[in-house]
Amino acid sequence: MHLSFPSFSRLVILAGVLAAPLAAPLALHAAALDQFKSFVAGTQSAKGEFSQRLVRSESVAKTGATTAPAVKVSTPSTGTFVFARPGKFIWTYLKPYEQVLQADGDKLFIYDKDLNQVTSRKLGNAIGSSPAAILFGSNDLEKNFTLKEAGTREGVEWLDAIPKSKDTTFEHIGIGLRDGVPVAMELRDTFGQTSVLTFTRFERNPVLAADQFKFVVPKGADVNQQ
Repeated sequence: MHLSFPSFSRLVILAGVLAAPLAAPLALHAAALDQFKSFVAGTQSAKGEFSQRLVRSESVAKTGATTAPAVKVSTPSTGTFVFARPGKFIWTYLKPYEQVLQADGDKLFIYDKDLNQVTSRKLGNAIGSSPAAILFGSNDLEKNFTLKEAGTREGVEWLDAIPKSKDTTFEHIGIGLRDGVPVAMELRDTFGQTSVLTFTRFERNPVLAADQFKFVVPKGADVNQQ
């Protein structure tokens, strides 16, 4: 399934987390909101690897009229990411098939290697209330999201981000943090699907080339503008 922007469901986007230190050291197991605010304040760019899977809940008939939920999990997608705030990122799917989502702060480019096709569109204000804003957007997240603590699971502190805008396909975004950086995101849409992302080899504020986010159309690729 290909990612549609701004739904970020095959990131999802999203999805949207560096060598500069945080303003102050974080205590082990600090509250998720404190970790997240420190992360956002001290993070201008990042790079790393991700794994993504889609989880669907479906009703399966049992005896009589009763039903029981069944959970279906898609084959994981894996790849790499690099971003610079605000609105510049390269989200590269490597498996099970190759696709690149790249934004230069002005336009979003989606490249499907199998089809050798590029789709481009204006980025505009689309990132504002999408999951991508968590990682790639501006620092003013509380303008677009209601943030609240969501407890601890398996050593990860979780934060709920509820979009304030009704013009979004996502109703809930969970952000899992450990040692001051995001390690996971859960993106639940209005269709009962949840995209689960995990992040590894997360490097904060790496040195990036000046033209890092300039998109170059692959040779022979068809280009569609929306």
